[in-house]
Parts: sequence; C-alpha cells; structure tokens
Amino acid sequence: MAFTIFIGRLLFASLFILYAYLLYHDYGTDGGPIVKVLEPKLNVFTTLINSKVGIRVPKVDTKDVVLAVIILKGLGGVGFIFGTYWGAILLALNQLIFTPIMYDFYHYDVEDEEYGLLLYKFTQNMSLLGALLFFIGMKHSISLRKQRKTPKTKTN
Repeated sequence: MAFTIFIGRLLFASLFILYAYLLYHDYGTDGGPIVKVLEPKLNVFTTLINSKVGIRVPKVDTKDVVLAVIILKGLGGVGFIFGTYWGAILLALNQLIFTPIMYDFYHYDVEDEEYGLLLYKFTQNMSLLGALLFFIGMKHSISLRKQRKTPKTKTN
C-alpha cells in the first residue's frame, strides 16, 4: 500500500516537476518565451486587482515571476513526492497565485475560441488544487489523530 501511495505522489508531482524543468531549461538571460506570454497577462491581472479590489499591486519583473514559478513547482514537487506537508503547500500556493493569471478566461467573450480553451485549463488546474487541498487536509487529520492517540501515563 505504501508503495502505491508513493507511486501516486510521484506521478502527480511529475507534472509540476516537468513543467518547472522545461521553464528552467528555457529561462536563459531573458526569462524565456514564457515571459512574452506572461507579461501582458500579468499586467491585465494587476490592473484588474487595482481597479476592482483597490489593492495596489507593486510592479514586479516578469522574469522574477517565472523564477518564482520554477522554484514553487520544483521544490513543491520534490517535497510532495516524499509526502511532506510543505511540498503540498508550495504547490497549492503556486496554483492559487498563477492559475488566475495564466488562464484568464474571464477577459474573453463566451463565443471566443480562446475562452473555451482557457476555461478548460483553468478548471483543470483548479482540480489539481482540489487534490492538493485534499492531501493537505488528510495530512492534517492524520497528525491530529496521532496527537490524540498518545498514551497517557497512569499514576496511582
């Protein structure tokens, strides 16, 4: 059973680790081709947050954002393989922050071809977030059970 759980975590985390490796491989001096895709989406997202929520989002270099994605996915994926709590937290943090930025279906009309593709990828990433939250919840409940099962010493 433990081997099956390990293989499941390995397969799940391989998605994140492979993506981090590909981003790192293409990073170079200019941040790679993802910077050209991410920069306009990041600008639209920060403008949306500034206008709708009223929170002033500081200007961030897109290369630093790509580097943060690489670190979160890489370290989180490796941590998740070994079943650590922090690995799942890093991956969930990555999903929470970058999924709404990368897959901004809410800026397109329903009839647009890009809307369906972006919505599909958005919901796919949200389901990965759901699996991560399930894992975090299970880890937390197991640690609570272990704390409660600690035998108390009897004094007579």
